[in-house]
Amino acid sequence: MVEAKSDQIKKTGTTTVGLVCRDGVILASDKRATMGFYIASKDVLKIAKINDRIAMTIAGGVGDAQTLVRWMKAEIKLYELKNGRKMSVEAAATLLANILSQNKFYPFFVQLLIGGVDSKARIFSVDMMGGVTEEKYTATGSGSPIAMGLIEELYVPSGDIKDNVGVAIKAVNTAMKRDAASGEGVSVMLITQKGAQLLSAKDVKKYC
Repeated sequence: MVEAKSDQIKKTGTTTVGLVCRDGVILASDKRATMGFYIASKDVLKIAKINDRIAMTIAGGVGDAQTLVRWMKAEIKLYELKNGRKMSVEAAATLLANILSQNKFYPFFVQLLIGGVDSKARIFSVDMMGGVTEEKYTATGSGSPIAMGLIEELYVPSGDIKDNVGVAIKAVNTAMKRDAASGEGVSVMLITQKGAQLLSAKDVKKYC
């Protein structure tokens, strides 16, 4: 996380979660943004759809993350117009990693998950230096150690989205109870072959 000028830079301390399921991907996050010890916003959407079936979560500097989301949307749109086909999840993760790797001397202060569905459901974790790992389940941000403990206990690797969406929500909720930089509720996006759907607050509460 950004430490310099922590009282001035808006950050998402954050807990974000990504789960691969048999029929798609679940991305979940909290909604709090902070500036030092001040809660700058209680309703930040930390999951961004970057094409019909790919989305990314953000943790770190808000400005850096928003720049990367705009950059990714533009590059993917150009790719699709030029090639006449959708970009794969792996290609999108590689593109994001290349952007971050090229900015090592003036890095983006972010920790990102990018996930979606092409021929199968996939999630990649991308760090600020451009390192990429493919994961079946993972979490990022200051609340991630708490979330991961619960995910490893409850995640159903062979399950569908309906079997695991409650796990993702519970992981973020549990992290919010112990991580001061996470809070204000849970956002959830479900991605399948049909597309990406951001759950309403009512639906999230139902799964809780």
